Amino acid sequence: MEPIIATKKLSKSYTNVLAVDNLDLSIYQGEVFGLLGPNGAGKSTTILMLMGLCEPSKGVAEVCGYNANTEPLEVKKKVGFLPDNVGFYDHRSGLDNLEFIGKLNGITQNEVRDKAYQLLEKVGLQNDAHRKVGAYSKGMKQRLGLAEVLIKDPQVIILDEPTIGIDPSGVKDFLELIVSLSRHERITVLFSSHQLHQVQRVCDRVGIFVKGKLLACGDLQTLSKNLFQTDAFASEFQLGTSVEDISTFKMKLKERFPDISRVEEQERNIWVVNSKKDIRAELCDFLVSKKHNILLLREKHYGLDEIYQQYFEGGSL
Repeated sequence: MEPIIATKKLSKSYTNVLAVDNLDLSIYQGEVFGLLGPNGAGKSTTILMLMGLCEPSKGVAEVCGYNANTEPLEVKKKVGFLPDNVGFYDHRSGLDNLEFIGKLNGITQNEVRDKAYQLLEKVGLQNDAHRKVGAYSKGMKQRLGLAEVLIKDPQVIILDEPTIGIDPSGVKDFLELIVSLSRHERITVLFSSHQLHQVQRVCDRVGIFVKGKLLACGDLQTLSKNLFQTDAFASEFQLGTSVEDISTFKMKLKERFPDISRVEEQERNIWVVNSKKDIRAELCDFLVSKKHNILLLREKHYGLDEIYQQYFEGGSL
């Protein structure tokens, strides 16, 4: 399957700053791809090059089969872009703003009102269609921005930190809408953010982007396996009381289970044991035999926050 977004050795330098460094990236139709990294990592510069708004220093970016640098107008016809702060005419209604954008995108007078109403309903603003945008909340403006992006029927949507300043309820609704567009309409979504939990909630794959470099790319299972490959299985357990002698406790665990590669207390009374195989049944018997009160025992799954931190604390930069 051919990627709908593809970059090869894409780089961008500003004077003495290398903002994007030899980026090789493939994103496929219908997936939600998270570009995750801290502020200043090069995410926005990458988006500008994908949109044909910034000329690369070297390399190439292709979007929907077009070269973003030499065919930027064709790319813009296929791609919708939603920044973190969308500009509207505050003195005009949401419907008026959307109709205006529709006409700019070549939709006829006879068609534009019906399409605008349909999109306002899709993003949950049908009851606020005639309210002036100046009275909209930040979350409502972002949903209107999404309707604006959708009015030209894009194949790709690029979102650059779209949830900044939105309340938790608004964020939840916005992210659910993004997933729905991907699943039901096969729209490809590039979601750039530094919000780990939001990226984990909606993205099929994630690219971890730091200091202009793509350090890792894949789904959470793949990233976890690549990072923690020496610790094939992780067991998490919680004890009812604290361990009196932590060093002795660790030593006894490793004596009983030679396959254990790591034992760590993650939080107070919550432990993680990494081993080459699943030892939960034997581990339960061992803890009970030592008179420990077990409150929890389960397989440990690494989340995006742990994967992300591993690249910073584990020396992978």
